[in-house]
Amino acid sequence: MAAEPTSAGKSAWVLVDPRAGTANQALGIAARLGLPVIEKKLSYGMLAKLPNFGVSLRSLTTESRAGIAPPWPDLVIAAGRRSAAVARFIKRQSPPTRLVQVMHPGGSLDAFDLVVIPNHDDPPAQENVMAVTGAPHSLTRAALDAAGKGWRDRFEGLPRPWIALLVGGATKRKPFPLSLGARLAREAARMAEAVGGSLLVTTSRRTGEAAGAFDGLSPASSYVYRPDDAGENPYRGILGLADAVIVTGDSVSMASEAASAGVPLWIFSPPGFAIPKHEALHRELYERGVAKPFSGSWETWSPPPLDEARRIAERVRAMLED
Repeated sequence: MAAEPTSAGKSAWVLVDPRAGTANQALGIAARLGLPVIEKKLSYGMLAKLPNFGVSLRSLTTESRAGIAPPWPDLVIAAGRRSAAVARFIKRQSPPTRLVQVMHPGGSLDAFDLVVIPNHDDPPAQENVMAVTGAPHSLTRAALDAAGKGWRDRFEGLPRPWIALLVGGATKRKPFPLSLGARLAREAARMAEAVGGSLLVTTSRRTGEAAGAFDGLSPASSYVYRPDDAGENPYRGILGLADAVIVTGDSVSMASEAASAGVPLWIFSPPGFAIPKHEALHRELYERGVAKPFSGSWETWSPPPLDEARRIAERVRAMLED
């Protein structure tokens, strides 16, 4: 992907959290800036389990701590509460460095030049706060198209439309039983059959025993991937090729990525399935015309692709040019 125009001579660090979903938010913004970027992979020690240190590297392992050293960058992008103390430490050593923090870091927001908070987390009305829909990420339409090329031959024999079915699973607060997986498999298969299409299914480790609900899908009109399957995960390829998408409503990241495809998107979230914050995101996507609740009925529309990482990057570039 071609680099976005920005201020010449600027540099950036991305503080990469060990949790992929958290790190992906910061990396997605950085990829849009067109700046030379250095990834600083954070590894946390036992002290990371204690409350946020505010301005400190004490939560980091010795090896990770050694990487936070000058020359300091013009910009630091971080995501998640644990990285906030590291970002603030860098700011203390280098006051001109701009800090962009994704998700509420806890405590006062005044130490940061920009804090990106999703609407479903009720961002405060503050000049340095940017409210967004869902979670920023690294997927673009161009990236999805490129990923799809590698999988087109694999799915070419399946009838179209190709309906991606992105299955998450249980969360800390909500289960995903086999019965619910069976309901989703049954209703999605019925939709695909009604339009003469196919299901391209990906499951996750959180799907658990509910993954068995998809074993009975017809191989003539479906493809099912499990995390333990050999070979490359087709998640991006499937999303890139999909004529429409169904996504379970248990993941902000997965819903946000699905919304970037710019194709009809349905969210499977029966009453009581999702936590309140996820339900708030779903309502926002419905109100924006990006998605609709999954009912099992096929329809076509042209939703606008959700591209919050680009919008955030535009604001960051303007901030750096001030």
